[in-house]
Amino acid sequence: MVVDRLIGILAVLLREERVTAGQLADRFEVSVRTVRRDIDRLCRAGIPLRTERGSGGGVSIMEGYNLDRTLLTDADRGAILAGLRSLDSVSGTGYYRQLMEKLPPAAESAGDDCVVIDLASWYGPALAPRLAELKEACAGRRVVTFRYCAPGGESFRTVEPNKLVFRWSSWYLHGWCRDREEWRLFKLSRMLELTVREERFVPRPAPWPITPVERIYPDALQAAVRFVPEARWRLVDEYGAESFTWEPDGTLLFRRGFPDREELLRWVLSFQDQAELLEPEELRRELGRRLKKFSEKYDT
Repeated sequence: MVVDRLIGILAVLLREERVTAGQLADRFEVSVRTVRRDIDRLCRAGIPLRTERGSGGGVSIMEGYNLDRTLLTDADRGAILAGLRSLDSVSGTGYYRQLMEKLPPAAESAGDDCVVIDLASWYGPALAPRLAELKEACAGRRVVTFRYCAPGGESFRTVEPNKLVFRWSSWYLHGWCRDREEWRLFKLSRMLELTVREERFVPRPAPWPITPVERIYPDALQAAVRFVPEARWRLVDEYGAESFTWEPDGTLLFRRGFPDREELLRWVLSFQDQAELLEPEELRRELGRRLKKFSEKYDT
């Protein structure tokens, strides 16, 4: 629709210092003539656009312009502000704060008091520059390499980056792994020796990086675990209040599927003496053997 495209063009112009009509045409998959008509519409709507011909020319918004509040509702501005603040929490540059200043002052009250999103990480200072590097690599279609630490050990990876993804309270890089020859999600905090190469790549058709968790980690086994009441807060926090039932003796019975045995064992062990693994029986015996070995280390 024309209105959607006009809003999209305006968003691009607010974000980028200068852009050519040809670049806008490619981005919105229309002709250059259509883009020029759209620019004329925006000018007639009162948006101060400036066009420059020749090398280094293009379309830009006059410096100091603030977006007219009539183009967005209070709810629209509140949602935009919440999103920009969340990005500013990890950018380390203040760039998104500058974008917020292009919205009218009245918009601040629309989202200030209702929603606060902090995307910062516990390993904070190292996150912002890594995000910036990978963002540039994604935009510039440049190959990255890094050493990746995973539960199965360390490995060297060469990746064609696609998108940065915030999920499960952590940042990930979605990209084509040349070593595994498939699309993968890589947790940023597990990357070591990150290098952005000069080598560029031709983008491949990429799947949407947000995949339902049950498809990424399908359940391979069903577990039953008994907990003392003191562990209730953590079960509620991690899996919700419906994840367990109260037993007549006052304990909590938790049943859930897990993708692999090691994840289940590590999770149960993290509760120390507040949890007892009941099923599967073979993993209960395996857990008993591990606990016996742990005990032997400290009995000497």
